Amino acid sequence: QVQLVESGGGLVQAGDSLRLSCAASGRTFSSYVMGWFRQAPGKERDFVAAINRSGGSKRYADAVKGRFTISRDNAKNTVYLQMNSLKAVDTAVYYCAAGPIYSELMTSLNFNFWGQGTQVTVSS
Repeated sequence: QVQLVESGGGLVQAGDSLRLSCAASGRTFSSYVMGWFRQAPGKERDFVAAINRSGGSKRYADAVKGRFTISRDNAKNTVYLQMNSLKAVDTAVYYCAAGPIYSELMTSLNFNFWGQGTQVTVSS
């Protein structure tokens, strides 16, 4: 069991940057694959990025490649999402997730623990 708490969301202008953090409880953080998803109003929850247990491998959605970077600090039980060159279309609630499986194609099925989400709003 792991509990996840996101932070770092807010209101920014297009072109700005934000860094989201997700703090995990428990002693087994390093055993989990970690991911970020987002859900815009009226839309489904979409995959954004994922990182394997060691941090040596990462996956990104095409929409964020080159702009977002996922990282983790296993000593701090925290995963991050650095978001640069933000666009209005990035506006969504961002969710942190933890799960057991790291694969070529990452979906919500790879994850079984979820945070409450943090709102990111990008004004154009």
